[in-house]
Amino acid sequence: MKLYNSIGPNPRVVRMFMAERGIDMPRQEIDLRGGENRQDAYLAKNPFGQMPALELDDGTIVTEIIPICEYLDEIAPGASLIGATAQERAETRMWVRRLDLNIIEPLGCGFRFAEGLKLFQNRIHVIPQAAGDLKQIAQEWLRRLDAMMQGKTWICGPRFTLADIFLFCFLEFGDGVGQPLNRDNRNIAAWFDRVKARPSTTA
Repeated sequence: MKLYNSIGPNPRVVRMFMAERGIDMPRQEIDLRGGENRQDAYLAKNPFGQMPALELDDGTIVTEIIPICEYLDEIAPGASLIGATAQERAETRMWVRRLDLNIIEPLGCGFRFAEGLKLFQNRIHVIPQAAGDLKQIAQEWLRRLDAMMQGKTWICGPRFTLADIFLFCFLEFGDGVGQPLNRDNRNIAAWFDRVKARPSTTA
């Protein structure tokens, strides 16, 4: 297998997931800033031009970070970061979906439409006037999540999962692009620091 890797929070989710699961594989770096992901060679692999992509041994290409992580989780030995039972897997997927829709997508688009506008304006449809509202939506949902995290170690309670990796990578990304972590959300801030202390965050 081979991972097509680049800068940005999406590939980072996969790298951190791999580090947690003890998975290593060759990587091919794609110059995202230079637009290599929008050139024919990469588009032949992933016609959506997004990063990252996982190339399997038979040449099959798997894209989108959640399917990539779930595939790796299924084939690797060791404890699952999705869940050992149907109930655990459902809980993890529920939280991944909630985080994606309500925090990660508005946070990401808030960046693409504002601080990242110069990079993205000729690559995707951008809505600069929506950036502020999208950032606000992400912050509102983080406040709601903060209340839900009361008394919990990880997003799925005692289990460290893909949901924690997913949210951490994007909150840390947001912290560097004009959407800082609001430490008034004390439960989220404490959770963030617990994740930050894990060795996998250096992946």
